[in-house]
Amino acid sequence: MVKASVLGASGGIGQPLSLLLAISPLVDELSLYDVVNTPGVGADLSHINGTAKVTAYLPEGGAGLEKALTGCDIVVIPAGIPRKPGMTRDDLFKINAGIVRDLATGVAKYCPKAFVLIISNPVNSTVPIAAEVLKSHNVFDPTRLFGVTSLDVVRASTFVADVVGGDRTKYKIPVVGGHSGETIVPLLSQISPKVDIPADKLEALVNRIQFGGDEVVKAKDGAGSATLSMAYAGFKFAEALLRAGNNETGIVEPTYIYLPGVPGGKEIQDTVGGLEFFAVPVELGPNGAVRATNPLVKVSDYEEKLLEKCYEGLKGNIAKGVEFIATQSSKL
Repeated sequence: MVKASVLGASGGIGQPLSLLLAISPLVDELSLYDVVNTPGVGADLSHINGTAKVTAYLPEGGAGLEKALTGCDIVVIPAGIPRKPGMTRDDLFKINAGIVRDLATGVAKYCPKAFVLIISNPVNSTVPIAAEVLKSHNVFDPTRLFGVTSLDVVRASTFVADVVGGDRTKYKIPVVGGHSGETIVPLLSQISPKVDIPADKLEALVNRIQFGGDEVVKAKDGAGSATLSMAYAGFKFAEALLRAGNNETGIVEPTYIYLPGVPGGKEIQDTVGGLEFFAVPVELGPNGAVRATNPLVKVSDYEEKLLEKCYEGLKGNIAKGVEFIATQSSKL
């Protein structure tokens, strides 16, 4: 029996993500939590003839979060405000950092063994925040905390097909680093199946993968950011983790992890200038992250330059998350 929870279930990402989880045969119980509208979302989803039992909770002075999380095997957190035109992921930080802090505290108290998938932006900082909260409660397991960067991989596959043709579902491209702007580094030299990106299209393609979110924000004209594609990507990663939990082998997905705590991660940490958090392909198993794989040993000269900018940006993003919790210890 698998109980999954979506924290932020009434939002633009949370609703379609909850729908996908509700119809997944891998989920037996789905608990929804948000500060508004959760009963309506829960009632709507409960009419679907899927296998999952759906429950929904509001804060209720803290009791709602406890009910939503108790007994959970996997917790997906898309909670937070969306990005608006002209807003960077750093602009989201002050509000979303506090939201993730409080929700991670709930996980630490009520389901410390659960897999935790962080979607709330800025992921580069919110995953370190969650890690610091879990550490403060002595329940941090690096093999069970994941920053969801799957959308970058989904976009890379789609946008490569737009340039060179072919089946957009077949391309596999390692996307490493973080989950914002120049911290996103698609390793196009390692595309499988192998295709050649025209030299005059390379820079524009990389830029589109890195800043694809801006494309959606602009197109929605102030009405939100990437929600449907993010929900799909978040479900794709959650499903991979659940499949691995059913002892399916050979599942490798990119994710933003705490390198020192995952087998193979320390070697990658030495490669990326000592950064503690970094997205790389990770083999998944019944207990979470089995091993981080290192695609950085064979990057092109162009990708090496992209990685230098990535390291610089991530260093500040990670420090920002860690420092936020250091100043918030009284609220943990």
